[in-house]
Amino acid sequence: MLYRPINQNYHDFIVQRDRELCINCRVCERQCSYLVHYWDENRKQVMHDNAKCVGCHRCEALCPTGAIVIRHNPSQFRENSHWKPWFIKNVYKQADGGGVLLGAMGNPQPYPIYWDRLLLDASQVTNPSIDPLREPMELRTYLGSKPDSLEFEEKEGKPSLKTKLSPQIKLNYPIMFSAMSYGSINFNLHIAMARAATELGIVYNTGEGGLHPDLYQYGPNTIVQVASGRFGVHRDYLNAAEGSDALSPAPHHDIYSIEDLRQLIYALKEATEYRVPVSVKIAAVHNAAAIASGIVRAGADIVAVDGFRGGTGAAPTMIRDNVGIPAELALAAIDQRLRDEGIRNRASVVIAGGIRCSADVVKAIALGADAVYIGSAALVAVGCTMCQRCYTGKCPWGIATNVPSLARRQNPEIAKQKLVNLVRGWAHEIEEMLGGMGLNSIESLRGNREKLRAVGLNEVELDIFGVKPAGR
Repeated sequence: MLYRPINQNYHDFIVQRDRELCINCRVCERQCSYLVHYWDENRKQVMHDNAKCVGCHRCEALCPTGAIVIRHNPSQFRENSHWKPWFIKNVYKQADGGGVLLGAMGNPQPYPIYWDRLLLDASQVTNPSIDPLREPMELRTYLGSKPDSLEFEEKEGKPSLKTKLSPQIKLNYPIMFSAMSYGSINFNLHIAMARAATELGIVYNTGEGGLHPDLYQYGPNTIVQVASGRFGVHRDYLNAAEGSDALSPAPHHDIYSIEDLRQLIYALKEATEYRVPVSVKIAAVHNAAAIASGIVRAGADIVAVDGFRGGTGAAPTMIRDNVGIPAELALAAIDQRLRDEGIRNRASVVIAGGIRCSADVVKAIALGADAVYIGSAALVAVGCTMCQRCYTGKCPWGIATNVPSLARRQNPEIAKQKLVNLVRGWAHEIEEMLGGMGLNSIESLRGNREKLRAVGLNEVELDIFGVKPAGR
């Protein structure tokens, strides 16, 4: 008989402890929320259970003597191109527990990462580059419906704008913090995002868990979300923020058609007295372009598209790893569809799901995005190590947890500053890349696919992206 369930014998990580360096201070024991480390009274020393290690590296980072190293388990199954190790381990887990396997932090499977197949143009000679340190660069972005044309009239001998403009969200940078609900992360992180968004002049999304009253003061930099559960949705909640999301697709039992969605969109506009734009969020799927077209025609001011690498606190593993398509493909298809139908100006397009760095932001905008959402990158900035165990609620770094003793590990002011530093660092890099392309405004890059070239893509992929292969 096995000493433990078979799925625990084939664990992913090994804790390597240097007994010469270990002083048995028990810091690792206190810091590990998964109970990997424990005190052995008989041996009078700290021991560990490798089967419980999730690879969060908290103990390694905080060990005062550097005695701990977390390594991948070198034990391997026999090579089999069809039965990958994770399939075997998943079968073991389900055979042991009989439930639905959960995962977090987006699709980790080795599908193509198209951001890495797209390269940026560089201007030379006839179109000189621009030095962002010496010349002004404009990254300010406005999200919302734009008019087909502008009409002016004369009032008291002076020209005056006659066209009524739709409400807009003003962003100093084309970056926003993704929807992460109060519950999936804790209040310390919510207030850090709210303060960071306020200081940066951008917005953060509350997610579907409602908005804590203490955060109402950050309303001008807040997007509130109306999800299928309608958690915390009431008039005060809707009017506390600059924007509101209608989440689709999801089991909204009052939405079974575009017409039903239109009713919700205008209900939100009525509730907020048409003062804020309404965004509809969809998943990146094979017919995302057609769905986005219907959403724009239904009256949405912003279409947010989330690719299959978008981080989540908890999702069935099989759905996370097999449903949806890369955000890059969906973005290119949506932007082109809206342009072909002559309605691109009616709504802004925001892309999310796998944005890792400033270069991804620049490429997304060149493919047609008005702005991007970052979620996983923001969590990494405050300490996340991508152990993908968010659904346990035991995050050792105090991020995806509401256990008071763990949540206290995130200082809101320190987390806020890290988020501010991240976005400002990306902004400087975006300016450098724009300057290298001979552009001084983010508007000049939006949808400008001539500034992109592709490497290693087939003809179908090139056609969807609307970009040329490198060398042409």
